[in-house]
Amino acid sequence: MEAATMAWTAAVAGLGLVYWFVWVMGAAEVKGKRGVDLQMGSITNDKVKDKYTQYWSFFRAPKETAATEASAEKVPAFVDTFYNLVTDIYEWGWGQSFHFSPALPGRSDRDATRVHEERVADLLKAKPGHRLLDVGCGVGGPMRAIAAHSGSKVVGITINEYQVNRARSHNKKAGLDSQCEVVCGNFMAMPFDDASFDGAYSIEATCHAPRLQEVYGEVYRVLKPGGLYVSYEWVTTALYRADDPAHVEAIHGIERGDALPGLRHHDEIASIAKEVGFEVVQEIDLALPPSLPWWTRLKMGRFAYWRNSLVVRVLTLLRIAPKGVVEVHEMLFETAQHLTLGGETGIFSPMHMVLLRKPAADADDAESK
Repeated sequence: MEAATMAWTAAVAGLGLVYWFVWVMGAAEVKGKRGVDLQMGSITNDKVKDKYTQYWSFFRAPKETAATEASAEKVPAFVDTFYNLVTDIYEWGWGQSFHFSPALPGRSDRDATRVHEERVADLLKAKPGHRLLDVGCGVGGPMRAIAAHSGSKVVGITINEYQVNRARSHNKKAGLDSQCEVVCGNFMAMPFDDASFDGAYSIEATCHAPRLQEVYGEVYRVLKPGGLYVSYEWVTTALYRADDPAHVEAIHGIERGDALPGLRHHDEIASIAKEVGFEVVQEIDLALPPSLPWWTRLKMGRFAYWRNSLVVRVLTLLRIAPKGVVEVHEMLFETAQHLTLGGETGIFSPMHMVLLRKPAADADDAESK
């Protein structure tokens, strides 16, 4: 009898743990994703593993993906695939804002994220009546924070249709659907009229572009003369050494696991901005001291990793999640290790900030034509 009771107790406890890990353990943010709701974007369940294999094959040598015109043209499609694979996992484990932010003393990660986003609105001098462009908006976490903080209307563009639907759903739940709009498109060929935005920003998004000139050129085109543009760029820093194998592996690991066709060096950003016509108002790496480390959230303990790994494995076993989710989760965990190393060594920054202005003289030039 005692053995039967112990077995029954163990079974109930086991089921309770599974229920807790899978159904109760939710997202990092309110109204985010629960583990039980994980999908792979618009990829059908039977195609997830194949799509993951194709993605990994394409980005295994990141620098080569932008080396030829033919390869560069394929990048947007594979970035779309990447966000189909990772969007729900990001929402589940991170929240609705797919970016980093410096830690703040005595403040939560969520607070730090909001402050980092509101800084953008303040730099743009955004206010009610303004129309802003979010270049690479994801599921719209920054868009909603900036709209709420500034009172501006925000239009976001993302290449991923699944993210468009997620962003619209979040906008509606937040009561901001009349203030925030989301469209599906390529930020290297945007479907917007010339000089149609008062300001623009991109938060850790333009790193996916094979040529930064194409994105910056499009932002320049759609901005009104005198309009400001803020971008948080992923870059290698002055500490990066291309002849150091450990540095190279860390950077390649970041590129492979984040759908990047080669990271740019920090001193390239302002030059590219000037090349397309922008004036550089300010340039600063927001990751440098006195800022606190941005990578602390990534330093997942062993228990947390195995807890999350258990969730995705159980979901796959129960056929709630498709085959391939385990591999995607492991890829993101490995990438987090490379990102952490990049932060700790100082060779990588995800928040090299540039504040750019489209010259007001463009208005005079347009009138004289």
